[in-house]
Amino acid sequence: MIQEGEFVAIMGPSGSGKSTLLHILGFLDPQTSGIYKFTGKLFQDFTPSELARVRNEELGFVFQQFNLMPRQTVLENIYMPLYYSSVPKKEWRTRAEKVVAQVGLSHRIDHEAYTLSGGEKQRVAIARALINKPKLIFADEPTGNLDTKSGTDVMELLKALHTLGHTIILITHDQKIANHARRMLFIQDGRLQSDTEI
Repeated sequence: MIQEGEFVAIMGPSGSGKSTLLHILGFLDPQTSGIYKFTGKLFQDFTPSELARVRNEELGFVFQQFNLMPRQTVLENIYMPLYYSSVPKKEWRTRAEKVVAQVGLSHRIDHEAYTLSGGEKQRVAIARALINKPKLIFADEPTGNLDTKSGTDVMELLKALHTLGHTIILITHDQKIANHARRMLFIQDGRLQSDTEI
């Protein structure tokens, strides 16, 4: 069980089921067995529209490949989740400026994504994940495409977000990255092998 406010790293070798587990936890795929509850409600009890709302408003996703629109500006990329939300358009700019400041990129807000460094792109991805004020942030190998310094900066940012009250679930195969979390789950062949405090 993962409690609200935790920072959990899920580790395991390639093919162990880390990404599959993330897809289940993030309401991207249904589980084929077992029980999954989110905020006390069973996965299968959510309607398709409720699942879409939860994914958009209560969950934030940060991926290894950034998944940015390269010819769109930082601001335009951060806006993307808002198109599917109930947030009034007049509030978009204020929200975007706040999250871009959180990740330290206010000076790059009008730059197109393709002009950014890898570390900056991942910061934009984190800002985009924050825009709808999610309860839970999933970070899937967020440092996988970054140099050591940029990777460390991204992990420090995730730690700061955890300090602010966000629940963080980090998927990684790197022990040094996992050590930034407070708890580590190790899975292999789709099964939980260990659950340890860090």
